[in-house]
Amino acid sequence: MDNTLPQPFPQPSYLQARSAYDWLWAALVLMGAGHAFSQYQALMDAYEVGILLVSALFLIWLGWSWPVLKNFSLCVASFSLWAISVYGGDLSRAENAFILKYLFSSQSAIMWMSALYVMATLAYFGFLLSGREFIGNVASALTWSATAMGLTGLMVRWRESYLLGADIGHIPVSNLYEVFILFAIITALLYLHYEQHYQTRSLGAFVLLVISAAVGFLLWYTFDRHADGIQPLVPALNSYWMKIHVPANFVGYGAFSLAAMIGLVFVLKSRAHQGLLLARLPDLALLDDLIYKAIALGFAFFTLATILGALWAAEAWGGYWSWDPKETWALIVWLNYAAWLHMRLTKGWSGKPMAWWAIIGFFVTLFAFLGVNMFLSGLHSYGEL
Repeated sequence: MDNTLPQPFPQPSYLQARSAYDWLWAALVLMGAGHAFSQYQALMDAYEVGILLVSALFLIWLGWSWPVLKNFSLCVASFSLWAISVYGGDLSRAENAFILKYLFSSQSAIMWMSALYVMATLAYFGFLLSGREFIGNVASALTWSATAMGLTGLMVRWRESYLLGADIGHIPVSNLYEVFILFAIITALLYLHYEQHYQTRSLGAFVLLVISAAVGFLLWYTFDRHADGIQPLVPALNSYWMKIHVPANFVGYGAFSLAAMIGLVFVLKSRAHQGLLLARLPDLALLDDLIYKAIALGFAFFTLATILGALWAAEAWGGYWSWDPKETWALIVWLNYAAWLHMRLTKGWSGKPMAWWAIIGFFVTLFAFLGVNMFLSGLHSYGEL
């Protein structure tokens, strides 16, 4: 009698587990990066070539890890390239070509983004109140659509800046108008990832509130202050550091905002003993875990952004740290979330006190992001209010 235990079936490696679509995705990203390099090699230094390569590899990994992102990215790329091809080399076509005037010029796409985010917020509240899955599907589709239009708007705005002049062109993350769009997009993508991963849409009404608030500010800033115009960069911002420092910073801001809104849900649910909130919102344990994961992600990116910012400051102003108001408040934000994670990981703190801490931390972060521009002056500024 053979008593030999059956051997376990060998598991495929990470690369072997990739599907044909995964490899097609990787090929498309590398082809796009190669095309960008061939077109703009003469204008790129070694650091920018490195940023392009790392960005391409990171995008491949994201698409492999989160499959829906492949379709989303291809959609944004198609819209952006379509708009850019319609422009040709003539910026005035934004007023003449139907597809640009009403859909894919940067301003049109961003207005669509704004309207769709507000509609998504209302749809998520409708889902929370009714529990109807169809309304939840509509809410998610509106959020994906808004995010696609916003990202398309930024991509097309990038091209529009170069159509204004080679000395004006720059990545669109240089002022308060542009970074508010970036904030809305990143926060939405972070939420959509958690929504899909945990198969729950009941948090959408609360998370989309902060995005809609950003949209409201953006619309006021556009129509009251006419801040949507593309301006040349000040010399200190004309650097490859901006391409990595600002996006990393706003992943942090977006994650901290997400944690705060989930913290608000935690507080509301912990006080509700019956009714819709108790029935339709996720369990407190899941909410607590989501707050932790969002803050951990935000802290990692905010730490990276702070280090990159110090390196940029050394190049631009001759010193790594100058106790500028923006730097000081960035340090306060960093210390706040470092303390949060320390108490969570070493003391085991959790529950309502940590949820309240996440909510209060959001207002500290909001002041560092926006309040410094409003009330303080210094070397750092995304734009005047």
